[in-house]
Amino acid sequence: MPGLVDNNYVSMTLEFRCNLACEHCMIEGTMDYLHAEPPQKFNELLAYNAEHRRWSGLIMTGSEITLRHDLPELAARARSSGFDHVRIQTHGMRLSNKDYCRELIDAGVDEFFVSVIAATRETHDAVSGVERSHERTMAGLDNLEAFPNVASLTNTVVTERNYRELPALVERLAHLRRLRQMEFWFYLPMAERDEKGLIASHLEVRPLLIEAVRAARALGRGAVVKHYPHCLLGEYGDAMDNSQPKLFIDPAFWQQFQRNGFGQCVHASSCASQDCLGLTTAYIAKFGHHAQELVPLPKM
Repeated sequence: MPGLVDNNYVSMTLEFRCNLACEHCMIEGTMDYLHAEPPQKFNELLAYNAEHRRWSGLIMTGSEITLRHDLPELAARARSSGFDHVRIQTHGMRLSNKDYCRELIDAGVDEFFVSVIAATRETHDAVSGVERSHERTMAGLDNLEAFPNVASLTNTVVTERNYRELPALVERLAHLRRLRQMEFWFYLPMAERDEKGLIASHLEVRPLLIEAVRAARALGRGAVVKHYPHCLLGEYGDAMDNSQPKLFIDPAFWQQFQRNGFGQCVHASSCASQDCLGLTTAYIAKFGHHAQELVPLPKM
């Protein structure tokens, strides 16, 4: 069961503040100078979609989008501009307030992409830097269960700190009827070195990752893996999906993003995979090229 395809969605970064301090944050060192897309850009996007119906879904994202007091208003405007779906990408803590959930849903938000760090409170709170963040995120996901016509998705950034809990995380969320997809994104340091020591070995993660993908699918959910070698997924290779919706974001972000150095693999020229991002510069510096372990997919 491949993951859900969001190629008819568009994403806009509308906030660069956050009330967590996650050690794996991709923009930790750039929050001070990255700027959210201005109101004019948002207005132009809505006007364009109202006229052309180019996209069916809008994803409103940022460091933490629920810090915007006008989020319900933005959602309502998006729905009136021809978007069939409005998704927010959030750490989910504010969703622990059921009245706030209702306010967002009444305004038009019908999809919630919630970041869940780990299965256990101890790991989750240690990584987020905020006590009780795990409790509040889980309460938020539970609150969404009460609302019909709402879907939730989860995103877990896989690091050395949490990869051992991947199967347990699927089990921890097994009761959620509205959770339709779980995504596992491997940590990117946005630099040439893993200064924080957060990159986990793909080889060590592999059995636990596959177990988590298998368990998620057994629950009838999509399972998506990003930034991980295609060939290491074996029979679950269809879980790999590195595609992203069109993203409106401060151009300065891409300068840092490119430092990851994607596409490095000794088998790149002989591999049939069209979507694999290979290894990053920081990964190779830490673990090497895995020339023996990575196997090129056969070309037909």
